[in-house]
Amino acid sequence: MPRRPNYRGREVVSPLGALLLLCALAALAAHPSRGFVFLAGVGCLGLLDDLVDGAPRGWRGHGRALTRGEPSTGAIKAVGTLGLAMYAAAGDAGGPELLADAGVLTLSAHLGNLLDTRPGRTEKGFALTAAGVCLALWSLAPLEPVAPLLAPVAVGAWLTLRERAMLGDSGASLIGGMIGVVLATALGTAGTCVALGALLAISLYGEFRSISAAVGRVPLLSRLDSIGRVN
Repeated sequence: MPRRPNYRGREVVSPLGALLLLCALAALAAHPSRGFVFLAGVGCLGLLDDLVDGAPRGWRGHGRALTRGEPSTGAIKAVGTLGLAMYAAAGDAGGPELLADAGVLTLSAHLGNLLDTRPGRTEKGFALTAAGVCLALWSLAPLEPVAPLLAPVAVGAWLTLRERAMLGDSGASLIGGMIGVVLATALGTAGTCVALGALLAISLYGEFRSISAAVGRVPLLSRLDSIGRVN
């Protein structure tokens, strides 16, 4: 697989998300569902970003590219992710609930990319979200829609934390999408709306401020962020 420098300039395998995408496609073939269509789809859209170097970053970057008449891969990914999210949400909801579920799925995939600026951060974001939902419901049922991908993500987390690989947009979008699938399938309408508001706030913050700086200012988050990471 190709290698790219990580945030410290170390050459690592990237994108690891290509392998996670293969796992998602295998899961889709074995367990056809709208959720796996969404996950495989956002993984493919992220891979498009991985294959195009120098693409603009962030909503503002994509917006400026569009105003110049230069559609970016990120803009294609955003529109495609929303379409996939609407398709996935349509299987279980309608009306306002469908919009809330689709919003959670779309912004969760984006969250995965926002977190993917340090090794293992996106995977930890998924782990903390899944653990919180499972504890709140006192059940492991929220993990069922993404169960076939748990082991591959865990192995991938070990590789990224040891700085042997990077997720790339493909892996970050896919794991972020898993966060959305867990939230959208496990939470009721009120909980989904709360999650949507939180995801929107984080996305807007990440557009104008540094997520890494925010994590570093909170001791608990900083400690969790550093667990398992090499020095």
